[in-house]
Formats: sequence, C-alpha cells, structure tokens
Amino acid sequence: MGQISGSSIYNITSFGAIGDGQTVNTGMIAEAVSACFAAGGGTVYVPAGEFLTGSITLKSNVHLYLEAGAVLAFTNDIDEYRIVESRWEGVLRQVYASCIYAEDAENIAITGHGTLQGNGAFWWEAFRKEELSYPRPKLVSFDHCRHVQISGIKLLNSPSWTVHPVCCENVTIHGLTIINPADSPNTDGINPESCRNVRISDSHIDVGDDCIAIKAGTEDTAEHIPCENITITNCTMIHGHGGVVLGSEMSGSIRNVTISNCVFEGTDRGIRFKSRRGRGGVIEDIRVNNIVMKGVICPFILNLYYYFGPRGTDSFVSDKNPHPVTDETPIFRRIHFSHITARDVSAAAGFLYGLAEMYVEDITFAHVDIAMAEHAEAALPAMMAELEPMKQRGFYCSNVRDIRFDHVTVSNHQGPAFYVENGEDVEIVSCRSKKPMNKEEELAVFEHVINKNY
Repeated sequence: MGQISGSSIYNITSFGAIGDGQTVNTGMIAEAVSACFAAGGGTVYVPAGEFLTGSITLKSNVHLYLEAGAVLAFTNDIDEYRIVESRWEGVLRQVYASCIYAEDAENIAITGHGTLQGNGAFWWEAFRKEELSYPRPKLVSFDHCRHVQISGIKLLNSPSWTVHPVCCENVTIHGLTIINPADSPNTDGINPESCRNVRISDSHIDVGDDCIAIKAGTEDTAEHIPCENITITNCTMIHGHGGVVLGSEMSGSIRNVTISNCVFEGTDRGIRFKSRRGRGGVIEDIRVNNIVMKGVICPFILNLYYYFGPRGTDSFVSDKNPHPVTDETPIFRRIHFSHITARDVSAAAGFLYGLAEMYVEDITFAHVDIAMAEHAEAALPAMMAELEPMKQRGFYCSNVRDIRFDHVTVSNHQGPAFYVENGEDVEIVSCRSKKPMNKEEELAVFEHVINKNY
C-alpha cells in the first residue's frame, strides 16, 4: 500500500483514507506525508471525495495536491489539533496547530482544484463563549518556511485567519478563492507576517475581517523581523474590514510593497495603514496603483492613533500632544497612490492623521477620482479615540508633511475637498471639487488652503 508503483505520487486512499465525510483520516494522511518525505519528496494526492481530518503537518519537499471534487474537511474535535508555538496577533505564543501547518520546511506546496473546508462555525462560537484554552487554528499557516506555493484551491469557513505565512521566504499565493461569512470573527484572508519575497495574485477574497493584511509583529515580539518585498496584483476583494491593510502589527517594519490592478467592493475601508505609539517600526516605500473601489467607508487611511489591541486604550496612545521620539515611535513615509477610482464612498475621501511628534510624510495622490455616496450614512473613517463619525467629507489631513495631491477629483462632498491642519509642504495641483456649491462656498474652500500658505 502507499506509493503508486514507479511514481512519486502518494494517494491518501492507498494509506486507508476514506472520503465519506465521516471517517476521521488524520492518521492516514499523516502516513502519506511521512512516506512522501522519507522518499525524498513527491506529491500527496487527495482524490475526489470528502475526507474528514484533523490538523495536517506538511514536511519539506511535499506537494499536497487536491483533485477537482476533493474536499479536506477539518474536524471539530479539539484533540485532533496539537499545541504548537506560533504567532497570534503578532506575538509568539502557544496556539492550536493550523488545519494545515508546517515549520522549518522548504519546497512545500498546496495546489489543485479542490477545497479546504475549515468548518469554522464551531471555533467561532467557542471563541465568543471564551471556551478555548488556546487561540484558534488558522486554516493554513507556515512558520519559518522557504519556497512555498499555494495555488488554485478554494478555502472556506476558516476558524480564524485563512492563510498566514510567518517568517517565510519566497512565497507564491496564486489563484485562490477564499470565502468566510461576513460576521465570522477575525477571519482575515491572506496575512503575510515578517516574510520576505511574497507574491499574491489572481485571487478572490470575501471574508469577515481584512482581505489582505501585511504584518511584522508587535512590540511584544522578541525578534523584530521585517515584512518586505511584497507584490499584490489582479485580485478581487469583497466585504471584509479592509481591502489591503498594513499594520497595526508593524514593529519589525514593512517596506517595498506594490499593490496593483485590484477591485475592492464593500470592503469597509480600502487601503489602510494603522499603528500607534509603542509599536515602533517603519512602513515605507509603498506603491498603490490601478485600483477600483465601490461602497467603501474611506478609500485611504493612514492612522497613527489606532487604538485596538493591548494597551491601545492607554492615555498615551490617544494623547494629541507631542511625545519624545524613541524606537517605539512608528513611522509612515514614502507612500504613493495613483490611478485610483472610488465610488459610493460614505465617510471621507481620505483620512491621514500622523502623530503630533511624527508626521506622516512624503505621500502622493495622483490621478485619483473619489465620488461620495449621495445617501451616505455617517461612519468612522478610522479607529481612533475621540474621532466623531463623518459623512461625505473630502480628504482630512492632520500632522502631515510633504503631501502632494495631483489631478485629484472629489465629488458630492460636504465641506472642503481638502482639509489640512498641522501640515507642512502640502501641494495641491490641478485638483477639482465637483460638489455643487455657490460662489461663497467655493471661495471658502480655497481660502482655507491659501491662508495656511500651502
């Protein structure tokens, strides 16, 4: 039993796995993986059928292939998930092993046309009732792995984050379909954390939290490792709290990121940068272009007063007075947006709010067209203490430096198209306000800019 004669393919049914949706196949699949690894590598093959299983651990040079019609359905038996040490919300701690997990492995892959069914409802309910001894499994997570590929498959109902490479290098994520209910807690789509050389493309994501979130650990992580050289392209993102989010876990720094050719629809917020005092780290050298958004609360957020997470509600986080600049002061700089359209925006065209002691700087918006929803409801553009809900506002900027708006159009807004306080070197070039207004209102909008000598 086991290996198909003369090949490097290991069919899990040859190890006794039964695809009836009832038999627990954890041991049989583990045997197939071990045999494949022992032979120097190959493909662990999952044929059509529903195979119930607990956590699966991949090993170096193992390719897990799911045939069309194949489903790996993950059991709700907690005993089928061993305890491992991995990051949870940016901090290294003990957690339940992910449904598919690997650590210190290389040349691993999950591909095919099948489905990973996380059966997350059990875990979501246990989380809400605080019944779990450890944080929930992710659907797929790899720790300290190299040369990783995940492509083609469908991922449903993840217990928590769906795809989470941590401290990995050379990761390709391509052609995924990720679907989690809108009300499922913390079911982010794809979250590379402290990784290097990551390519995410051609995927569809519809989840209960951020669609894609780039992270680099918190101040409570002993080893600060950057997340860098990340490309995101040709993706559609529906619902969720944010389209592409950077932070708030950024203590290791995030740099060299491109986001292009994507569509966001109803993602609460579009491109979102978030951090706070105490986190430290730098987000820098980010390029965002060729994006279409519809039905978002706010297309662009750069918020250094984000208050969620441990110590997020401490008074020093929300204090609008300058604090000393230290290694714990986060920095946002060299971030550039171009050729972006957003329609049916509710709260604000953009929200940029730096720290009193550390302005966000070197930010450009070029060829951007924002139209506010005609019947918008007031909402918070960013999660920030003492911020009141907004409706149909233009760009709201505070504590900013070296900001350029070039060929930016804001339509159907209330108040000024560009509101700036505590700004230095702010340039507004060839921009338009298309809100119907009388001459007095129009003059007031531009006087606000002229009187502050921008």
